[in-house]
Amino acid sequence: MSTCGVLYVHSAAPAVVPHVEWAIAGVLGLPAHVDWQAQPAEPGCLRCEVAWAGPAGTAGRIASVLRGWPIRFEVTEDPSPGADGERYAFTPSLGLYHALTSANGDLVVPENRLRLLMAGGGDLAAGLDVLLGGPWDAELEAFRHAGEGAPVRWLHQVV
Repeated sequence: MSTCGVLYVHSAAPAVVPHVEWAIAGVLGLPAHVDWQAQPAEPGCLRCEVAWAGPAGTAGRIASVLRGWPIRFEVTEDPSPGADGERYAFTPSLGLYHALTSANGDLVVPENRLRLLMAGGGDLAAGLDVLLGGPWDAELEAFRHAGEGAPVRWLHQVV
């Protein structure tokens, strides 16, 4: 099934940019000519937004190839017939975050993760904050605001 999503590279050093484009092109199967902009939240770094279309699971493949680079990014995938939507976020200090999303974009926390949290006996509010991506949102928020109004390029995966 085909779906679409958006990749937000919130900050990348200029030396890493060609490698990020190469990784995106490898997943999508076509050259990724990305419009990079200066990232005011981290002077000397660049940012971009790439809207993509491809089969279900593309967001996970993009997150997988990018998570090894010293960058900050988020990638989303819209739900499609038979597949939940997804959201990934990555920061070098926190690592990779993954959540399922509903048709309206809300995060969906699976039952087994909630049961594990409740069985752990720890701080329920802090645990829920982690399940909902709170630490990633807190770190990425300044980078998101710095990118408002930036251009978006559409890439379609070769099928």
